[in-house]
Amino acid sequence: MRRTRMAMVSAAAAALVLAGSPAVADQDRDRSPGFDHIVVIYQENHSFDNLYGLWGSVGGDETAGLDDAGSGTQVDQLGRPIGCLLQLDQNLVTTADTDTWLDGSKHPGPLAPACDGTTLRGKAYHSHFASSEPFAITDFVRPADHTCAPADKNAPNGVENGDPGGLAGGCTRDLVHRFYQEQYQLDGGRQDRYSIGSDSAGLTQGHYDTRTLPIYRYLHAPGHPNYVLADHFFEAAFGGSFINHQYLIAARAPEWDTGVGPVPAKANSQLDPAGFPNDSYPLYAPLPGTTYVDGPLTAVCSALSGPGVNKLPVDFTGRACGNFAVNTVQSSWQPAASSGTVFPPINDSDPAKPFYERNIGDELSAAGVSWKWFAGGWDNAAGNVGGAGWTNGSDGHSCTDPHHGAKAVYPNCADALFQFHHQPFNYFSEYAPGKPGRSHLADELEFLAAAKNGRLPAVSFVKPIGEQNEHPGYASTDSGEQHLVEEIKAVETGPQAAHTLIVVTYDEFGGQWDHVAPPGQGNDDGPHDAYGPGTRIPALLIGKPVARSGVDSETYDTTSILATIEHRWRVAPLGTRDAAVADLLPALRRGEATGAGDEDEATASATDRSHRHHPAVPAAPKPAVTAAEPDRKPAKESAEDAGPDTVPARDCPCRHED
Repeated sequence: MRRTRMAMVSAAAAALVLAGSPAVADQDRDRSPGFDHIVVIYQENHSFDNLYGLWGSVGGDETAGLDDAGSGTQVDQLGRPIGCLLQLDQNLVTTADTDTWLDGSKHPGPLAPACDGTTLRGKAYHSHFASSEPFAITDFVRPADHTCAPADKNAPNGVENGDPGGLAGGCTRDLVHRFYQEQYQLDGGRQDRYSIGSDSAGLTQGHYDTRTLPIYRYLHAPGHPNYVLADHFFEAAFGGSFINHQYLIAARAPEWDTGVGPVPAKANSQLDPAGFPNDSYPLYAPLPGTTYVDGPLTAVCSALSGPGVNKLPVDFTGRACGNFAVNTVQSSWQPAASSGTVFPPINDSDPAKPFYERNIGDELSAAGVSWKWFAGGWDNAAGNVGGAGWTNGSDGHSCTDPHHGAKAVYPNCADALFQFHHQPFNYFSEYAPGKPGRSHLADELEFLAAAKNGRLPAVSFVKPIGEQNEHPGYASTDSGEQHLVEEIKAVETGPQAAHTLIVVTYDEFGGQWDHVAPPGQGNDDGPHDAYGPGTRIPALLIGKPVARSGVDSETYDTTSILATIEHRWRVAPLGTRDAAVADLLPALRRGEATGAGDEDEATASATDRSHRHHPAVPAAPKPAVTAAEPDRKPAKESAEDAGPDTVPARDCPCRHED
């Protein structure tokens, strides 16, 4: 059973006070973890309700899923419930709308109109969706549908099924997922501004049929490994992939080193009074006379700013400020995109210099613990000619793999969908080319070989390449999950399976709605600060160290993975967040309890769920927000509309990097 709410709040408060206390650390380290190896598989961009909302019970334990969610109705900028929900994905628009196919030809949308409305920007629209409640994506886009765009094509609103240029996979368009936008979307725990705060409008409310997902089918097939579903696991930080990868390995957002160079113009975000940084989204009317900058760094601190939780600066509203990277920036060396804000090297080399910051790799190496970061496509992107993942020939001067990015320069022959900002260690000085730490960065093919041959290091991070990471817009959820199952099977059938814990989770929410309010959003359910945690995301613990399948409703965030590694291998916490959060050992202990075997939702015993999750805060009256003049038209949707951190056209056109 989950701890009572009061006990959990008290424990979280004590953790914040006692973080870093030797007594607390020793107590944690004395617990027997039951595993000698941990494999962290880090997928992309889905909220819990979006992907696992229909998982149902596990071993008789109830899951806080969509049946607990209430209506999920979204509100507009004036706080009014949205009835007619605008959609932009080409498979969700109506016959009264026009889809643009990949060859530039125009075609009517596929769905019958059911309602019409007018945005606060003054734009009239039709929709098939007469409410803003959650809907099943798979009613409109199925895994076999040809709705995925080739890597070299610009498809900002996705690919209509029937477009002869589309590829199979059941892809949707992408959704914005950025630092300040998500805080607005959460609305203090009401969870009701996901659609208005998104560039994709109503797609935020979509969810998958969980029981058709490859991972669900695998974990319910005969002979499946035991697993624990963590149904209160939150992304560590608001926003996108870059910042959450940094939290996975360093438990913080990196700060711009002004000793290396000044902060570029327009790198700092500029917000309106509601905390919103972007004036181009279809359902958000910008305030007249307000300057919006959707930058890669936090907003500049004002004279009224001060120290917040963890002594990180916040403005007078409590929002993060300063020169911290919270949206996508590029590394100072390869692999890196050819455009975008280049971030100074993060100093993990010299503690005597300012802006010194360590990561979990530094700590493990210092403790003599073996570890690696395995990334799909790494050898090609890093120019490791002849490496296990090198596919660009031996002529010594050209990238010969037809899938390389259009602007790739030999020997850095990155795949067109290789995501540079998904390589968090590559931003740290100790992992630059030629540095000793570089040897810990390896290709995903080396992981598969190590799993098969019994040569896994103690700690493995696994990051699939873009085509296989499940990211909306450029990847198929179905094919990405098939690849995920292959990775799990490689470990489970390998000689180290008996002592290897597999953790599967997602870097962040991908812009998609979830009904459970994160810690700090109208509640004190766990450690939190001005950077997060953000929206709830899927998380599974799989393998032979899990004694029994079940559901764990302890509150975790991404830094709980760090805490687990730190406690198991006796290394110090990197910051206050990973020192305060719960590690994942309660989930393993959940598997030690005596109980029935796996049951489906229909036969599971009834359980009072009221203490198991913190639903969205009830809606409260909101002050009226001055909308823009009614005849103002939405800006043309383009790569620039997504902010300066959109994937450059040479690699992945019009797809968000964050």
